[in-house]
Amino acid sequence: MESLLAESKPARFYISTQAAPVDERSRVLKYGKMFSVFDRFGDITPVGLGEEGIFFEGTRFLSEWALFIGQKRPLLLSSTVRRDNVLFTADLTNVDITLGDNILVPRGTILVTRAKTLWKERCYEQLVVSSYALSPVVIPIALEFDSDFADLFEVRGTKRPRKGEHLEPALAPDHVVLSYRGLDNINRFMTIESTPPPGRVSANGFQFDLWLRPREKITIELELSCSFKPETNGRVAFASAISSTAQEMHSAGDHGSCFVHSSSDPFNNWLRRSAADVQMMIVGNPEKDYPYAGVPWFSTVFGRDGIITALECLWKNPQIARGVLEYLAATQATEVIPEYDAEPGKILHEARHGEM
Repeated sequence: MESLLAESKPARFYISTQAAPVDERSRVLKYGKMFSVFDRFGDITPVGLGEEGIFFEGTRFLSEWALFIGQKRPLLLSSTVRRDNVLFTADLTNVDITLGDNILVPRGTILVTRAKTLWKERCYEQLVVSSYALSPVVIPIALEFDSDFADLFEVRGTKRPRKGEHLEPALAPDHVVLSYRGLDNINRFMTIESTPPPGRVSANGFQFDLWLRPREKITIELELSCSFKPETNGRVAFASAISSTAQEMHSAGDHGSCFVHSSSDPFNNWLRRSAADVQMMIVGNPEKDYPYAGVPWFSTVFGRDGIITALECLWKNPQIARGVLEYLAATQATEVIPEYDAEPGKILHEARHGEM
């Protein structure tokens, strides 16, 4: 810590800021069967209703993901999700980093620009760390993580008498693999990779010790993949992931849709926001042109919700109605299956794929 800054400040007349306030407002991203719920910092923490996390196929693969600057949670400057629902960004800065009564790194010296996107069962995150100190500075950046592999219904509050088994984490210089064998005999893997490699790797975190000159920037890219087998190859750069996701989202908006413009800016903004939300519920889904019912608890096929959405969007994008009707016709019950409440002619209520 003594090497953090060449000159330290006495704290006698200085009102020190050493903790960030608690924030429970969430940010949401979705692509296909994967969705994420973060707080405004971009962290995943067990606060509020405890619904934050990265979810895939009905399971929360990542239950904790927290960024620290100098062992402290940073201060939030701003955060937002882009209008097309493709990109989350946040600007963060350090609180006062102290040693005894001395301020080693005054608050606001370090800027971390954080960005996230989802694409093909992966969450891509980019950290751009910038120094506004007047002399070289060494800043410890830590990412703490954990995975409870909780079923979505368990996250919602269902109590389980039995759970599966957490397997031994696999560690490498640039990645960690967390894994779990469920009661359904399916193995689930959360792989967390970093470019460049961290200085220290453990089963619950990465530690970076960044040496920055004045006005210097260092970029860290992280890839978090959810899978049913361990995967550490085929890494994709953050810029490529965001470009691919945005292209898919914009193509979905252009396909078969009409556009409406009025003299009212609030009305136009409402239309754009609504259209982007519907597109987010469709893009990446294996069920072509089928809108999922909602994030976080209903990010899957619901028969009634799909039909209602198709009817409401029929004037704007009839392609959604075609996708809904084709999927529901293909999955319509043809026999009596009591455990599924299925009878010939019935339309499916919802599709679930988690451990429970």
